[in-house]
Amino acid sequence: MSELRDDSQDHIDTNTPSAARMYDYLLGGHYNYPSDREACDQLLQTAPSTRELAVNNRAFLVRVVRHIARHYGVKQFIDHGSGLPTQNNVHQVAQAVDPDCKVVYVDNDPLVLGYGRAFLEENPNVLILPSDMRETATIAAGAAQIIDFKEPVAALFVSVLHCIPDDDQGNPRRMIEDTVRLLAPGSVVVICQLVSPHEWIREQVTELMREQTGNRWGRVRTQAEVDEFFTIPRLHLEEEVGLLDVTDWRPDTELVRRQATREWIEYGGLATVG
Repeated sequence: MSELRDDSQDHIDTNTPSAARMYDYLLGGHYNYPSDREACDQLLQTAPSTRELAVNNRAFLVRVVRHIARHYGVKQFIDHGSGLPTQNNVHQVAQAVDPDCKVVYVDNDPLVLGYGRAFLEENPNVLILPSDMRETATIAAGAAQIIDFKEPVAALFVSVLHCIPDDDQGNPRRMIEDTVRLLAPGSVVVICQLVSPHEWIREQVTELMREQTGNRWGRVRTQAEVDEFFTIPRLHLEEEVGLLDVTDWRPDTELVRRQATREWIEYGGLATVG
């Protein structure tokens, strides 16, 4: 993995939970603190299926990256809001299909950046950028170190859009639109986020996460709102599968931890760029 800039050494606030470290805890990881675990415990009281949801979402990421590399032959990936290193990271999955695949990870969590440098193996085809995922121009400039934007790129927005608020600083739709404008025909965009049909779940979880993370959170949305992301110009939904609970997106194993309750799900799919 390429070296990080000095801002990767920013102070880590261990008292304020972060979405990345909470996700790590739900996956059974070790890169988290008591504040993250306590926040997850509170979240699980409102949404008991959250741990299964997180595990299934990670399995979706592995399947979709493998499918993109195999079926579409795309060899370049940008993983927005990549989170903490775990097993079967994007570069490991993609490079198992084709060793020449190049992967750019984008995250601004200091712990993510620190562990990204410490634990992801040195690899000339992997780069980590310490950026807010909404900083599309900055990301493009940094990614150009290893990414050729004249060739197809897979832009991944997997379980991150709920971290983006709807404000003037860059809402999710604008972020996706800005990214799509950079991509060559034949590129692929993967979008999924947490949704719920229950207004009380959307409101309670959104309020809890904003409070716990120091307002570094967006909101839980509806399926209809995620559907709208796929109406962005040049995006063409993969109609064979469509939009659905990502647990059911091209399943390739029976080892799925079904949610005992479905107060919310991870919802989305894949689109090509025309």
